[in-house]
Amino acid sequence: MDADLQLPSGQQVTNSWNATVSQSGSTVTVRNAGYNGSLAPGSTANFGYEGTLNGPYSSPTNFSLNGATCSRS
Repeated sequence: MDADLQLPSGQQVTNSWNATVSQSGSTVTVRNAGYNGSLAPGSTANFGYEGTLNGPYSSPTNFSLNGATCSRS
């Protein structure tokens, strides 16, 4: 898994689970953790992150997974 998202200004990732997360400016990159990089067909894995912000909350503005742009619902 390789995911990227754009956080609004002032938001910072502080913790994550089931993934390796790095942040440069407002761009957050998420990659699989070493223990879940290979899943059997039909299997699933999920990840999450926590963060801090300065000011009011806004949802991430862009999200892609394995290079494909995703939509929000």
